[in-house]
Amino acid sequence: MVAIFAIAGCQPLAGNNTKDNVINLTLWQGVNPPPNRDVLQKLVDKFNQTHPNIQVESLYVGQPDQQMPKILAAVVGNAPPDLLWFNPTIGGQLVELGAIIPVDEMLVNSSVKDMIDPALFASMEYQGKLWSVPFATNNVGVFYRPSLFKAAGITDVPKTWEELREVARKLTRDTNGDGKIDQHGLFLPLGKGEFTVFIWLPFMWSGGGEIVNGNLDRAAAVNLTDNQGAQAALQLWQDLVNDGSAVLSAPERGFETNDFVKGKVAMQFTGPWTLTYIASDIPDGDYGVFSIPVGERPATSIGGENLFLFKTTPEKQKAAFKFAEYVLSEEFQTEWALGTGYLPVNLKSRQNPKYQEFIQKQPALEVFLEQTKYGKARPIFPGYNRVSENIGRAMEAILLGKSSPQEALKKSQQRLDLIFK
Repeated sequence: MVAIFAIAGCQPLAGNNTKDNVINLTLWQGVNPPPNRDVLQKLVDKFNQTHPNIQVESLYVGQPDQQMPKILAAVVGNAPPDLLWFNPTIGGQLVELGAIIPVDEMLVNSSVKDMIDPALFASMEYQGKLWSVPFATNNVGVFYRPSLFKAAGITDVPKTWEELREVARKLTRDTNGDGKIDQHGLFLPLGKGEFTVFIWLPFMWSGGGEIVNGNLDRAAAVNLTDNQGAQAALQLWQDLVNDGSAVLSAPERGFETNDFVKGKVAMQFTGPWTLTYIASDIPDGDYGVFSIPVGERPATSIGGENLFLFKTTPEKQKAAFKFAEYVLSEEFQTEWALGTGYLPVNLKSRQNPKYQEFIQKQPALEVFLEQTKYGKARPIFPGYNRVSENIGRAMEAILLGKSSPQEALKKSQQRLDLIFK
């Protein structure tokens, strides 16, 4: 209730209807780290300068776990923003609440539709309609330190799960001879949050698993108990820990790159969103990227955030889509990618001379761009957050050595069955 009152109380200041023929829109976002928010603000300012009749106010409302209760409280309190930047998996829940509008018809008449990477449409669709547009995209790869590979006598990056495990062992070393391990092969995220699950999902998919088989769009169809790909992926991560070659992050801090930058770990699963500050923190360029090692098939997680348009008034919805078109434009996507390291969602932007020059300076981006064709989006059905949480609980149990993969997945499925069946 406090959240509802707080949001409702500030909403009139940020989201008034037209005044002097100006339509004021609010954009809620959780862009991080702060330098990326600065890039966004400059782009919003540019839109406002070139669209004097539409003024967008960009408001940082916290990270995803902090945003969710605020978003739901705003919907229930009838005080939603006009635009929302958020993980696409929230789409089904917002549709179920009747909070957002479909964008199919508006996109059909827009020239930007054909410029959207086709791989991203899965993140926009639910029950046969498109409910959002992609804001930025990324996927998961493996950052590594070439100097540490060379010191361990490793000449090739691992391409399979077996090779990953072997290389991680070789990279786990006592480098100063004091009898203690001071360099681990791999950094693994620990926690039940969505980030940890997002980083792990490529291994489940690569192992032949699926969250839901077929085109089912409901959480009740999830079957973790018999998911052989999930069992294999959890077993791999547990083996890496049991080998002593992986070090775990602090709980829910798997996105931190400090140990990688300091050379305390030689490999870390992360994405292009970390590229700009890894590049600045490792000034000698001692880093590279390779694709997720393969179990049965190549795979990665398609990530990033989408832009949702809330039900307001026809006039404001039209103005909100105008901003969405700007976000999808070659201009916006090029500047956003150059400033943040995210991959452009606009295909023309990827061929833009400025971006091509950027790739020459940051060849690691080519790995992420190449991986896109193997990328899979997470489901957007209502209740995905509960599914993700229970996958995360299984991951936590096996990484801390409290359970086998089979037993952890069985317990998670039992909890899901109580919720959805």
